[in-house]
Amino acid sequence: MEKFYQYLGKRLFWYLLTFVVALMLNFFLPRAIPGNPVDALAARMMQVGITNADAMAKVYENFTKEFGMDKPLATQFLIFVGNLFNGNLGRSFSQYPRTVTSVLKNAMGWTLAIQIPGIICGWILGNILGAVAAYKRGVFDGIIFPVSLFINSMPFYVMAILLVYFFSIMLGWFPTGGGYGTNLFPSFRWEFIASLLHHYWLPFSSIVLVAIGGQAIGMRSMAIYELNTDYVQYSKLMGIKDNKIVGYVFRNAMLPQITGLIMSLGTMMSGAMIVEIVFGYPGVGHVLFAAIRNNDYPVISGCTLVITITVLIANLALEIVLGLMDPRIRAQQLEGG
Repeated sequence: MEKFYQYLGKRLFWYLLTFVVALMLNFFLPRAIPGNPVDALAARMMQVGITNADAMAKVYENFTKEFGMDKPLATQFLIFVGNLFNGNLGRSFSQYPRTVTSVLKNAMGWTLAIQIPGIICGWILGNILGAVAAYKRGVFDGIIFPVSLFINSMPFYVMAILLVYFFSIMLGWFPTGGGYGTNLFPSFRWEFIASLLHHYWLPFSSIVLVAIGGQAIGMRSMAIYELNTDYVQYSKLMGIKDNKIVGYVFRNAMLPQITGLIMSLGTMMSGAMIVEIVFGYPGVGHVLFAAIRNNDYPVISGCTLVITITVLIANLALEIVLGLMDPRIRAQQLEGG
């Protein structure tokens, strides 16, 4: 295990280096977007009654200094990194004077609430269906496989649009978008909770359905491969009971599926964007899309930073979990590390 920990130490160094590069890209790329967001912020101030030219110039100057845009870009980056270590991501341009931290904190709650249950539910159901299809075969497999293949080939946004069209527009059973009714305020009242669940169902279902398709196909393929391996045939000749053989088969077949689960959880912040945009769900994806449209540099950097961190943590966790679960993978890691 000592060599394994040394391997993880080396990998951690490369992950930290990747994070530094990603941090630079997160800061500089949004600022390459044409336009000055301070102009839009100052224009909003004019709409609330500031019409004097001198007062407007003073407002513009104050905002420029507050956001540090009067300094060179390299200096702005160093300030950004320094503030980052203090947990300060700055203030939002489009939602001024709200801080980026408060914007992300609120949005992440919505994303986690819909993504984690959706991914895990789809993963469990998909693996069960794939395992049964591989073991039973016949008509059951003939139905599950083509249906799963069809669903898996469907992008998130297509599934989301179809659900909105059939269940919201045609049948009118669910709202077309939003996180809750526009006439309500977040509270623990039953009226708000009922509205929350009513708006929750369609985006949740779109995530679950697409996840089921992919997991069912993956589990079916891996289970069929394992069922045809030499150790299964040898175990049958040795008279080992089928339920014990099946246990070993599906334990081995689960490794790639665990990989898929960890990666899905790690990339859920970025994967949520399409679903949240289609349904107008107030999560990280929706916030990032709105920030890009408004040239809101601090929010864009904050969102992409969260996405970067979750992806890196997921990849590192994946290496650790697979290395501990499977000695074969651990041997390959040590040999390659």
